[in-house]
Amino acid sequence: MTHLLLLLTALLAGRDPQTGDALVRAMHDTYSGQWYRTLTFVQHNTLYLTADSVQHSTWFERAAIPGSLRIDFREGPGFSPDAGALFTRDSQFNIAGDTLVEASAFVHPLMVLGFDVYAQPVDRSLAQLREYGFDLATVHDDTWQGRPVTVVGAKAGDLHTRQFWVDKERLVFVRMLEPGRRDTTATTETQFNDYRPFDKAWVSAQVLFLANGQRRDGELAREGIDDDAVAGPVDAAQDPLADGEVDAALGQRGERQLVGAGLERQRRQRLQLAAGVLD
Repeated sequence: MTHLLLLLTALLAGRDPQTGDALVRAMHDTYSGQWYRTLTFVQHNTLYLTADSVQHSTWFERAAIPGSLRIDFREGPGFSPDAGALFTRDSQFNIAGDTLVEASAFVHPLMVLGFDVYAQPVDRSLAQLREYGFDLATVHDDTWQGRPVTVVGAKAGDLHTRQFWVDKERLVFVRMLEPGRRDTTATTETQFNDYRPFDKAWVSAQVLFLANGQRRDGELAREGIDDDAVAGPVDAAQDPLADGEVDAALGQRGERQLVGAGLERQRRQRLQLAAGVLD
């Protein structure tokens, strides 16, 4: 009887997840203690415009996983080099110069699916995905870029309802589809492509944003990250976005004071202050 129970347990463990809950748990458990908790990289973007024209920009990004991402705009039309964005504490802060331009409640689904799911409690990831509108009870199998995937949120053949796709072997997020925000008859799509091994984990070097299967006019695509991207383990002392510092850095009304130093020092300080980090 004992051997039979062990055999049944092994067989069940090897089955594909039958629900979104089971898939998210499998993603988390597979990389438990192995996924990087900090990630720093330079990102190269391409902005697709009408008449087949493009614009290029460069961002510097630092992530503390789970839950925090800081983006410094470096160069490129439409992005001031003294501005950026901070995603942390289930909110988004947009910063220009030394001014907090906008703050809003927002849990970024791409952060949850691409990074946080591996480093935070499973129940938190599930709650965030449900709140965003994914139907975790609806699951089917498909193929994406020649690899088998599990699709959560829509039935087979439905490429419009909000859904996310996960590579069966690697258990990494590869695709999200959902109705457009302005035009709900359109289908917007995000792809995480060109996954590269990072020690025992993975990082996607290309992110594409599409509308009805085409690159969207006025939409950025992350065409690549530098090969010298750096990932690291959990280390609260080196967390570039320490949660406990955000209130003090942004203040109750989002106001911050910059002190002395030259223009270059101030430029570097602006988002560091928002993250509670100073050299």
